[in-house]
Order: sequence, then structure tokens, then C-alpha cells
Amino acid sequence: MDLEAVRTYVAVAESGQFQKAATDLAITQQAVSKRVAGLERDLGARLFTRTPRGVEPTVDGQAFLPHARELLRVADRAAASVRPGGRPLRVDVLNSRGAAARLMRSFHRAHPGVELDIVMLVDIEDAVAALRSGTIDASFRAVAMPGRPLPDDLTATPVTAERLDLLTGPGHALAAARSVPLADLAGHRIWMPGIRPGSEWGAYYEALAAGFGLTIESTGPNFGSDALLDTIADTPALATFMGEDTRLVWPTSYGLRRVPVTDPVPVYPHSLLRHRDNPHPALPALLAHLAAAATPAAPDAWVPDWARY
Repeated sequence: MDLEAVRTYVAVAESGQFQKAATDLAITQQAVSKRVAGLERDLGARLFTRTPRGVEPTVDGQAFLPHARELLRVADRAAASVRPGGRPLRVDVLNSRGAAARLMRSFHRAHPGVELDIVMLVDIEDAVAALRSGTIDASFRAVAMPGRPLPDDLTATPVTAERLDLLTGPGHALAAARSVPLADLAGHRIWMPGIRPGSEWGAYYEALAAGFGLTIESTGPNFGSDALLDTIADTPALATFMGEDTRLVWPTSYGLRRVPVTDPVPVYPHSLLRHRDNPHPALPALLAHLAAAATPAAPDAWVPDWARY
């Protein structure tokens, strides 16, 4: 069905005159007549009858009118969904409690007029595929992990380096420390359930453990952050790493401690990935906001040799 013919039909039905519809649509009256005639042939029904003042819908025309209006609404929404500036800026933040989510909340406060759609994709392969297909506009990731170069049509801009703290329970040997050198964590069990093989954060912690002789365990099911906090609070032998921007709430009775790690300071590198040809008009504003909000990494920061930051 020709949507322009449907649009013309609705204009005639609402104005009651072919000439008025032609003026509203900025086409000739002859074009209006041809479109309506073509639509009547497609539908096999007469849509208008003439009156002394113009035209009015026939019984069939009256039955078709609400459906025609709905067709046009759906078509307009479909076009707006892919039109730059006509749809929300879709950004993948990986999880809702980390640095990326904090940065997007800050952007939203600074640019309340930009409509956002926040998604959380687990695998970097899914994020890359979504960026290349246009399903999302940007993704916060650590790049470029070993063996996973970015496709040529994607680009990555480092946006922040998030310091890692050691989180311990009150009975842990390092709970009272004001800070702890990274090398001194060798021999302590660091428990991080949920590390996925092949993920960029898995590659990060693998490099960290290898570089400093750390024992990072990911055994056991991942029941989420609440279960992690319960276990760390109750198990003196275990600690975990937590990003400085990770916002978790726990009961004061847990006695959990955040201990800064130093010499060097491990930082997690966050970059914003996007397609080189993405035309969304809000992307430049997001990049400018992230550049202004970025916290410089400490002079003695550590990141894997493959990471951009």
C-alpha cells in the first residue's frame, strides 16, 4: 500500500476538499486525484463521494479512515526510530553500579534534554555487534584485549581510569591497614565470582594476577553483590577488589573496609566505543562531557600493556 496515497487520502478526508488537501501537501490537485484513485484501485472500494461543498468519505471511506491514521502514525514512529536525533542515545554501561553508570548519570544531569536508553550487555562480542549494526550508539569497555582487536569501523576513546580498592571484612589481616602495596597482596586470597572467561575484565584480572603473583579466585556460583558482601564480611581469609566508583550499600554491622592499593595503583581502563560513522547528534556532547569529567590516572597507575587509558 502506498503510504503517500494513504497520507493524501487522510488529508482529503480531514479537509473535505481536494484543493485544500493539495495546498496542505504542497502538491497539485491533479496529483491528489491520482493518488486517491490509485488507493481506491488497491482497496477495491470507492472512498469519497462528491458534495456541493467538496467531498466526504463514503461508508467504506469512513471505515478505512481510523486505520489509515494508525498506518501513518506507525510509519512516522518507525522513521523516527532510526532518524538521528529522533531516537534516544543508546549506551551500554555493562552494569548499573560502576563507573560507566555514574558517568552516564552525570551526563543526564548535565544534558536533561537528551533522551537516553541505557542497556547492559555482558559480552564484548555482543557490544561490538550491536555497535556495528546500530542497535546501540556507544559502549563502555576496556580495550583492546589480547587477540580481540577492534574492527576498523569502530573507534575507542579512553574516558576514565578507575582505581581499584581492596575490600575486606573486619577480621581480615589487612583490614586495619591505611593502604597496602600491590605486591603485598601475594599470598592473600582475592575472591571475585562472576569473572567470565574471554571477557575484557577477565583478561584484565588475569594480567593483574600474573604481573604481581596474586591469587584471584572466581570459583563458586555468582549470586550477585549482596552475596559477595555477605561472604567477605564473614570470611577473614577472603578479600575482593572493588572499583572506587562502585556504589554498594551494606549494613554497618558488616564492618567492611575499603583499603587503597598502592605502589602501583591498579586502575581499570574505561573507553567509549562507537562506530566511526554513527551520526547521532548527541554523541559529540557525550564525548565532550566525558572529557571534562575524566579523572587523570595516578602517576604510578598500573594497567595491562594492552589497555588504552
